[in-house]
Amino acid sequence: MAGDKPESISEIKTELNVTGLIGLLAFYFLIFLAGILSHKVLKRKSRKAAQAKQVSGNTEDMMLAGRDINYVIGVFTMTATWVGGGYINGTTEAVIKNGLVWTQAPFCYAISLALGGIFFAKKMRKRRFVTMLDPLQLKYGEKLGALFYIPAFSGEILWSASILAALGTSLRVICGLTDTVSVIISAAIAMTYTLFGGLYSVAFTDIFQLFCIFAGLIFSIPFMVHNEHVTMPLEIYNVTMFPDKSYSPFLGRIKGADVGVWIDYAIMMIFGGIPWQAYFQRVLSARSPKVAQVLSFFGAFGCFSAAIPSVIIGWIAMNTDWPATSLQQALTKPDYKLAVPLALMYLTHPAVAFIGLGAVSAAVMSSTDSSILGVSTMFTRNVFNKVFYPKASDRYPTC
Repeated sequence: MAGDKPESISEIKTELNVTGLIGLLAFYFLIFLAGILSHKVLKRKSRKAAQAKQVSGNTEDMMLAGRDINYVIGVFTMTATWVGGGYINGTTEAVIKNGLVWTQAPFCYAISLALGGIFFAKKMRKRRFVTMLDPLQLKYGEKLGALFYIPAFSGEILWSASILAALGTSLRVICGLTDTVSVIISAAIAMTYTLFGGLYSVAFTDIFQLFCIFAGLIFSIPFMVHNEHVTMPLEIYNVTMFPDKSYSPFLGRIKGADVGVWIDYAIMMIFGGIPWQAYFQRVLSARSPKVAQVLSFFGAFGCFSAAIPSVIIGWIAMNTDWPATSLQQALTKPDYKLAVPLALMYLTHPAVAFIGLGAVSAAVMSSTDSSILGVSTMFTRNVFNKVFYPKASDRYPTC
């Protein structure tokens, strides 16, 4: 009956896909194994002496990977940290919902990283700070400076929630897992290998995860465009989902009354993206101030580039006749956030869908582990050590 049909795709309950679940668990196991073993790989015997000179103890070594992050590892970990599940799914959602002109995150965050490199990276690394709260405590005192941990912690919690929610929706659509189970498993794995290896583990797994992000999404796009229900060539103006609009739904438009809103969002993302411990953790772990600055610039390019596959998937979704697919219904506004997993599920082969899901999972874990490490680093150093237990030994906070 018509009344039994769900109002949105978000309400549809999918059956558990055992094959997909096994593949996903195998993928998670590889990431977990890489995270556990990476501490030994990166902390090589030939570099131990040099790393020991850069840090004051074992705790700082875990936080900053011995300040031994080079260009290659640094670029990967800087980019992967920014490119989370919310970034991938959110970019596609923004393209479908309001058009390219309102998809501000890619270029705003790229500008944010570039500004961080110009004004902060070199200076912070030269002063050998450990967290972004160190200069604030130096300026305002340890107790007052520790209060800045509250907004930093709140931001990390909200960021982690958004990226884990993106993974939950993706796994629900493709594998049939509930959001709660998906979030708990992903967060637990990221937390475990982060606790074992600190930034060593996070940086090393970021290399593998960033490769999965680019390879998984780019690999799935040709399968999507060759689906019989996708209009080819892709239209910019008369798109399948919005055929009656007088302007280009893909490009979008900014009304005169919305200019101030657009500018407000841009300022928030550009300058709000700089005071983030995950960013400064990579800057302060670089081998030299010059490396720290270069990582910011390359990270800006990587962050912008990583959004291109998501934009293309959004464009494909807009040119898809969704009621003609096995989904058998059109996408509504609440469903736009599911565009990536839906495109993978209904426009590609199941095997390709699982590869694309691996990309989303990798993006989520690469950002989640950074948030976990960033929050724990600031609490251990700037709150616990400097306010509550100044006489704590180097071993105590890491127990």
